[in-house]
Amino acid sequence: MSSVPSVRPPGRPPAATRDQVLDTALYHYLRGRRVDVQAIAAELGLGRTTIYRWFGSREALIGEVLFLASEPLLRDARAGAKGRGARALLDTFDRFNRSLADAPALLRFVESERDTALRIITSGAGTLQPRIVAAIQEVIDEEVRAGHYDPPVDTSTLAYAIVRLAEAFLFNDAVAGMRGDVDRLREVEAALLAVPLPKSRR
Repeated sequence: MSSVPSVRPPGRPPAATRDQVLDTALYHYLRGRRVDVQAIAAELGLGRTTIYRWFGSREALIGEVLFLASEPLLRDARAGAKGRGARALLDTFDRFNRSLADAPALLRFVESERDTALRIITSGAGTLQPRIVAAIQEVIDEEVRAGHYDPPVDTSTLAYAIVRLAEAFLFNDAVAGMRGDVDRLREVEAALLAVPLPKSRR
């Protein structure tokens, strides 16, 4: 069967896709720009209503962008983790948390839009937290399936606890001196995973 080359009919070029909106929003975010729906719509030749129809809200769009930005950090953390079982999990989560704590775009976003950022990051009803929890659960499940880890509770609950701990230590400054303290976060996660650590000299 011979292939027939596709010929684009004359007239208006095809509209941008949902994925192109995500890519453009991610591009703006990683360069420290505000994720502005109107600006992205104008850049791609779309109406704002189209973007809102696809994503529901600006916060939902940003939630997807944050997940896209965090995926490679978790993947790299998992690839670089040492040991197996609980120790591999602790090393994975510690590497991931330190990457998030040092991510320039995330720091800029939290500093410039703190209330919005905290809503997006910590809301169980949003698009970000459930996907991060699912990704963390998959990391835990990999160790369970390999026979290297016997979790103290079901893995969905454990993953949720790990994520909420990270949110509290990395982004929530309600407790004095806790925000950004990745060393203390590692100690608490070690206790949760039952990984013995040398006593802290704090």
